[in-house]
This record gives sequence, structure tokens and C-alpha cells, in this order.
Amino acid sequence: MPVCVCVMLLFALFHGAFGAEDNLKCKMLGRPEFPLLSQEGDITIGGAFTLHSQMSKPSLSFEETPEDLTCSRINLREFRFAQTMIFAIEEINNSSSLLPNISIGYKVFDTCGLTLPSTRAVMALMNGKTRTPEGGCSSRTSISHFATCACLSNRKEYPSFFRTIPSDFYQSRALAKLVKHFGWTWVGAVKSDNDYGNNGLATFIMAAEQEGVCVEYSEGFSWTDPSEQIARVVTVIKSGSARVLVAFLAQSEMSALLEEAVKQNLTGLQWVGSESWITAGHLALKKYSAILTGSLGFTIRKTKITGLQEFLLQVNPSQNPQNNLLKEFWETTFGCSFQSDVHGATQCSGVEKLKDIQNPFTDVSELRISNNVYKAVYAVAHAMHSMLKCGQSGESCIPGFRQAVIKGKPICCFTCVACAAGEISNSSNSAECLQCPLEFWSNEDHSQCVPKVIEFLSFEETMGALLAAVSLFGAALTSLVFCVFFRFRHTPLVKASNSELSFLLLFSLTLCFLCSLTFIGRPSRWSCVLRHTAFGITFALCMSCVLAKTVAVLFAFTAKRPGNTVFYCSVPLQRTSVFACITLQVIICVLWLTLAPPHPHKNTAHAKERIILECNLGSPVWFWVVLGYIGLLAVICFILAFLARKLPDNFNEAKFITFSMLIFCAVWVTFIPAYVSSPGKFTVAVEIFAILASSFGLLFCIFAPKCYILILKPEKNTKKHMMGRNHQN
Repeated sequence: MPVCVCVMLLFALFHGAFGAEDNLKCKMLGRPEFPLLSQEGDITIGGAFTLHSQMSKPSLSFEETPEDLTCSRINLREFRFAQTMIFAIEEINNSSSLLPNISIGYKVFDTCGLTLPSTRAVMALMNGKTRTPEGGCSSRTSISHFATCACLSNRKEYPSFFRTIPSDFYQSRALAKLVKHFGWTWVGAVKSDNDYGNNGLATFIMAAEQEGVCVEYSEGFSWTDPSEQIARVVTVIKSGSARVLVAFLAQSEMSALLEEAVKQNLTGLQWVGSESWITAGHLALKKYSAILTGSLGFTIRKTKITGLQEFLLQVNPSQNPQNNLLKEFWETTFGCSFQSDVHGATQCSGVEKLKDIQNPFTDVSELRISNNVYKAVYAVAHAMHSMLKCGQSGESCIPGFRQAVIKGKPICCFTCVACAAGEISNSSNSAECLQCPLEFWSNEDHSQCVPKVIEFLSFEETMGALLAAVSLFGAALTSLVFCVFFRFRHTPLVKASNSELSFLLLFSLTLCFLCSLTFIGRPSRWSCVLRHTAFGITFALCMSCVLAKTVAVLFAFTAKRPGNTVFYCSVPLQRTSVFACITLQVIICVLWLTLAPPHPHKNTAHAKERIILECNLGSPVWFWVVLGYIGLLAVICFILAFLARKLPDNFNEAKFITFSMLIFCAVWVTFIPAYVSSPGKFTVAVEIFAILASSFGLLFCIFAPKCYILILKPEKNTKKHMMGRNHQN
């Protein structure tokens, strides 16, 4: 809501102990402003509410002092807000735990919803009602229950302003997303011509542009504007092509706009409203239903305040017979008059029952803003309680805490603030907390620095032991396959599978399984070097063997002349190709170890409370070169195996190699983002998992079908079957 119409709850705190020195006097200029509701107390809380919604306009002759402003037409909803403030104050006064032996008084002023009386109310709260007040004349803290303007969040301009309602910074963006959610990309907009409407709608338009929503027009007005101006705004809305209207309006402007909309028969619009009016009960009148049905918007959460309804129903002019506001409330509520000479009016008896009336004052089913008023009073009470407690209890902060000066209080008055994580204070009443050294962290009570926990993937923990067990199982399983192939090395199937390359491939797979063990345990200079070079060379050897087998299969069935087949499938050529491929990877690893070798590293940046002991790659470029070379061999194997997949089935390894390379590539492509994003020891675990998964993929895809025939289907392990003669027509 707009600040300028003073819908904020202002708190001016006056207490003898906090007053200025006697020689500091302030002099009031002009006539004093008196509260409509008041009660004396040790501490006074002031509230400013729009208790009336209409104000007279005095004539200005510039020759004499203008007459006092006169407000009329009591606002029952705002009167409920004021009574909620009084209810909260009485609750606190009756409390034995909050501000004990301290009484709270109050002063409630009327702003009439306009800037001038709002300013007078604020000045009255700051200065008091006499011309030469004895107390201090400085401004105190204000807490608003309804001021949502994002401009008030600027702590430099408004250092003493607080609120119990969210800022429009969030509501405006939420409204833009709401409009976008329903696909309304062409909208109109109207606003209150004040800080509330101007700032709120400006933020909405900015957010709407980011969401791809266009605003056809943006019209602003005030409820005090001439009727011609409000009629012009409605005409603009009717003539516009947008069928969705975003109304960032205060209730007073919304009421004025709806009255004119009824006159001009404005219908067929989808209204999107701000929290100021979207749940206002008086807008649910029948005459507005054709206009506002289906309106959307956001509002603050409603709640229940125990005991408030009973308190409100006890409000009666007899509580203060001299108070004109209570009389006016009673006359408006029951349609009677306390004046006996009013023509046609029923005489008020004062014993009428509020429980028989249903109006905005007695309706507590939608307590939203009232709850903000209630919370604001308690916020001030708790703040004062803490300040008084500070002055009464002894000036002592135990180890683990530091002294923090309370703003606006003497330096001898402080509060104890716990040291932040990684900081300690090892003595009482420490002025500052000390930062722990890089490899240390604060203990649980922040009284001393203790060595940080060193984290690495070890054999003792569950994850490390499980990965080590899987690695050993893979190596044992590969050795078992090696033994099976050696046992049947003279059979047609093993011979047809290029036995020398098969044994070399099984040997390299065993090394691949075992190299994952180098990744487990406390990183050292040698383990860091070994884990990455062993990984790179063993997998390069593995891929070289698979590539040689794939080339042999491909040329065995695609060569046009037998001589070419013998040449390309010859053992010397296969040995040479494997040696050449592995030599290139060895050269890369040697260059890596020479120029920027991996080394153990204590990582304190990722997690401040612990040290991650890891192997620094030395140069990430060389690591990715090693990995990229293995990937290149795998891709070439996959392409060649895919091309040879339709060769005669009984002698064709290409299909199995294709599947194995597909699994291999999928595992390592998935590994890259997982490796980059995994924290600490999980980075190592991800790398081990990729090694094991790809190794098992190669073992099962290439060798499982052959072991099945060798052990369970020996009748297929014949030269005749290998040549495919049993499939001839």
C-alpha cells in the first residue's frame, strides 16, 4: 500500500529513561494534532490508520489560517485494525513474561487516507501534542502492517523502517508469472498514482517484458482526482484491445474505478489484482459481480487471532463516553444517533449487541492485515523487552560468543552473538571472533579450533570396500575366462576368435579391473601418478586389441583376394597395430608426467568444514587428451564393428563388439558430466564406477557368448559350425 496515505503502523517510543537531556528542547510549529484513541503508559506505541475515508476541503484564501481538516465516513475495516492494535497491547500488559512491570500505552491517529493528515499524524507521533515537549524530539522506529512499496526496502534512505508484510518486489514478479502462466501476453494496466502504484507497476512491466508479456497501456489516477479523470481512464480501458487488465490499485482507487466502470457498463475483462483490493469484502457487492467475477491475484496468508473476536464484540461507547470516534462507530454500525434532536434517526441506547451485526468490523473470518498489525505490536514489545533486559542483566559473553553493540544504545550495552562457522572465541566477553587457520575448523561450541576432517575414498569405508570388492571380482572373473579360453585354445571357436588377441584383451581387462584399486586409499605422489597413467595405458591396450580384432574380422570377409586377407589378418600386422596404438598413449602419458604430473592436493575450497584430499591432475588438458585418445579408439572400433555387423553370424564377432563399444561409449559420455559435478570423494567413486562398468561391458559382450558355447554348447564348437555349413539351404 502507498506510504503517502500512511497505511503504516508507526511506533513512537517514549520513556523517561530514554529521553533527551533537559537542555535539549523542541518547539512545535502550528496547531497540535490529537489522537482519536489513547491510553497512558510507560512506553507509548503510536498507530496511524485510515479511520475515515473522506475529508473536507477547506477554502484557501491565503489571507487567514485555513480551517482544520474534517474527516468523515468511518472505515470499519481500518477501525478493526486499530482495535486489533489495542487488543495486542492489552494482551502484552497482562503478560507476566513479556515486559513485566512495564505498561504500554497507545495513541491512534487518523490519516483519512491522504498525504496531509498522514504527515500531521506522523509529526504528532514524533513530537507529542504540546508546543514545548519535555521529551526527546527525534524520530523513532516505524513498523508498517500494510506498506508494500519496494522503495521502502532501501536501508540507506529508510534505516528505521520495518514491516510485517512482504514487499511488492515479490508480488509484482509473481503477477507477471501468473499472467504468463495463463498465456495472456497482451494486457492493459492501471495503477494508483503514488509510490505504491508507480513502483509496483513499474516492476511488473519490467518482469512482464522478461516473460514475453506486452502492456498495451498504463494509466494512473488517484481517488481524489476529478470524476472526469477517472472516467477518462475507464474510456481508455474500454477502447483498448487487451481483454486482461492488471490493476495495481489501493482500495480507495479501486472503489472509485469500479463506480465509474458500472456507469460505463465496463464488462468482459479478466481482472488481475494486487493484494490491496483482491480480497476486500466490500468489493464483492452484487453491482460489481458482473465486472469482477473471476478476478485473480495474490494475497497474504490468513490466520486466526485467539480472543480477538470476543474483544471486538465488547467495544462500546461506554468504555469512554467522551470519545467521539466510539460514538460515530456505534451510530454507523446500528444506524442510530446519540443526539435526540436528529430528525428521523433512531435513538442509540448503547446496549445494542455487536454480535447481531455482520460488517467489516465484526468479520474475523479473513484476518490478514489485522494479523500484520498484531505481529507489529508484538515485534515492538519484544524489541523493547530485549533492550530493557540488556540494561538490567549483567553488561557477560561466554566462550564461543562475541559482544555486538546494539545500535542506538551506549557501547556498554551489548548483545552476545554466536561466532560464525569456522570462527572461535576462547575467552569470555570477546569483542571479536577469530578465524581458524586454513586447515582447522571450529568445534561444536566455537571455543577452539580443531583440525579439519580429512576426506578421501578409503578401503575402510563402505563405499570404498564395495568398489574394491567389485574390482577384485571383475579381475577374478576375467582370469577365469582366461583359463577357460586357455583350456579350449585348440578348439575351432577359440582359434576363430583370434586367440592371441583374445588372450591379450583378457590380460588388459584384468589390468583395467585392478587399476581401479589405485584410486582407493590416501592419495600420495606415487598413487596419483600411477592411477592416471595405469588407467590410460591399460584402457588404450584394451581398445587397441578390440580394434585389431575388428579390423581382422572386417577384412577377413570383405577382401576380394585371398592374399589380401592373409596380409591384413596376419599376426605380425596385428601385433604391430596394437603396439603402435599403445605406444602413442605411452608417449602422451610420458609427456604428461614430464610437463605437469598429477600430485596430491588438499582441497579446502569445496567444503570449508573439511579437507578433501585428492589427486590434482597437474594439467587437466593432458587428462582429457588421454581420455580423448581412448574415446577415439572406441569410436573407430564402434564404426568398423557396425559396418561388419551383417557378416556371417557363426564367425562374426562384430555384433558383440558393436554392443560392447556402445556400452563403453555410453558409460564414458555419462561419466563426463558426473565427474565434473560430483563433490569430493564422490568424484573418485564416479571414475571407478566408469572403469568397472566399461570393463564389465567389454568382458560380457565379447566373451560371454563364447564361454557359453565352450562350456554349455560344445556341439557348436566345430569347424563345420564355424564355417556356417549347417545353415546352407
